[in-house]
Amino acid sequence: MDKGNLKELWEHILTQVELSVSPANFNTWFQNSFIVRVSEDGVIFIGVPSQFFKDWFLKKFHNTLLKIVRGISYEFRNIEYVIVKDERKKPSRENKTSKGALELPLEEFYINKSDNLNPRYTFDTFVIGSFNNLAYIAAQAALNRPGITYNPLFIYGDTGRGKTHLVQAIGNQFKKQYPGRKAFYLTSEKFAVDFSDALQAGTANRFKDRYRQYDLLIMDDIQFLSRKDKTQEELFHLFNTLHDTNKQIIFSSDRAPVAIPDITERLKGRLSSGMAVDIGEPDAESRMAIVRKKASLHGVLLSDEVIEFVATTLSGSIRELEGMVNSIVCHAQVKGAAPDLAEVRLSLRSFTRPQKTVSVKSVVDKVAEFYGIDEESVYEKTRRREVVRPRQIIMFLLREDFNISYPTIGTRLGGRDHTTVIHSCEKIKREILVDNALAKEIQDIRTLLS
Repeated sequence: MDKGNLKELWEHILTQVELSVSPANFNTWFQNSFIVRVSEDGVIFIGVPSQFFKDWFLKKFHNTLLKIVRGISYEFRNIEYVIVKDERKKPSRENKTSKGALELPLEEFYINKSDNLNPRYTFDTFVIGSFNNLAYIAAQAALNRPGITYNPLFIYGDTGRGKTHLVQAIGNQFKKQYPGRKAFYLTSEKFAVDFSDALQAGTANRFKDRYRQYDLLIMDDIQFLSRKDKTQEELFHLFNTLHDTNKQIIFSSDRAPVAIPDITERLKGRLSSGMAVDIGEPDAESRMAIVRKKASLHGVLLSDEVIEFVATTLSGSIRELEGMVNSIVCHAQVKGAAPDLAEVRLSLRSFTRPQKTVSVKSVVDKVAEFYGIDEESVYEKTRRREVVRPRQIIMFLLREDFNISYPTIGTRLGGRDHTTVIHSCEKIKREILVDNALAKEIQDIRTLLS
C-alpha cells in the first residue's frame, strides 16, 4: 500500500476514533501518530513518538483501533506499534512545502492553537436542510453584524446534529471577513478548568484579561457548567463585558437555555437574551443530501440507491451518518471504485442498531448476560453497584434505541418512578462522552441485540 493510500486509511480510522474519544485525548495522542506500513499478512504498523505513547496506545486505544480496522476490512488482522523518532513527522510549514518531505497524515486535522478552530469546519462543507436552516440563517446574520444582531447567538440540539460544525464555521468565516479581529473557540469544560487553574495559581486577573480580548467568543457544550457556581459567576461577568462592548458571543448546548439544570437564573437570562435557535432531527431528504455531500468531498460518487440506503439505515446523529460515509469511502479507495448496494450493506453491519421490535425482557436478558448478573436482580430494589450500572444501561438503551417512555420503562423494571429513569438515562448519556470503555460496552451490547 503506497503512502497516499496509507494516509487515506489513517484519516478514515481517525474519523472513527473521534466518535469515541474526547477532543483533548484526540489531539494529545493521535496528532503525532500515523500508519508506517501494512504488512502482507494484514498487520497495520502505527508509528508513535515514544515508548510512553506505545504503552498508552496498547492500554487505552488498542481495542478501539482494532475494532475499527477490522470493520474496514477483515484482511486487517492485527495492529502493532513502532516508535518512530523522525523530525519529518512533526507538523510544520517546512514539512508541507519541502520537496520529498513525507506527507503528514494529519494535516487536515490540525487545529489552530491561537483560536482552537478546526479548518475542516466551514460553511462550504456544511449541509443546509429544513432541520437546520433557521440556525444557518441566524449564523449568517450574526456574521454580517457581529455584536449587534443576535448577541448572544445560542444554538442547541441533540448530540450529533452539527452544532459544533456550525459554530466553528462561524469562527472560520469570521476570521476571513474580519482579518483584524480575534476569534476564539472552546468548550465550557475547558473554560472551567482554565478558571480553576487560574484561581489556584493566583492569576485570575490574567485569566480575565485573556478572555476579554476576543471579538468573537464561541463556547461549546455550555450545559456542562451545571453546578459550577464560581465558573458561572465568572462567565456572567465576562458575558457582560463582551456584550457591553459589542463583542459577538456564541453558545451551543444540547438543550435550550431554560432547560439547563443548576444554572443561575441571571446567567440563564443572559443566555436567552439574544437569539436561541434549535437544530432538529434531519429529515430523510436532508440525510440523503448529507450522504451525497460527504461522499463527494472525498471524490466518491454514490448511486441513488446506495445514498437512500445509507440515509435510512441509521436514524441516529449526523456524526454517526458521517462515520458510515467514511467507511464507504475507505472501501471505495481500497477497491478503486464506488461500492454497490450489496457491498455497502455488508460494510455497514457494525453501524446497525437493534430492531425496534426487541422486547424489554430481551434487552434485560442480554445486558444481564453481558455483565454476568442474575436478570431477576435488575427488577429488585437493590442498590448494589454491580446491578445498578447494568440497570441504568438497560434504561438508557430502552429510551435511546427503542423510544420507550420513561414511565413505561420504570413500570417494566420493577415499578420505579419515571424521575429515576430520567436520571439514569441522563447519567449514562453524559458518561459515554468521557468514558471510552463504557461507550464500547454499550456498542457491544447493541451488536448483541441486532
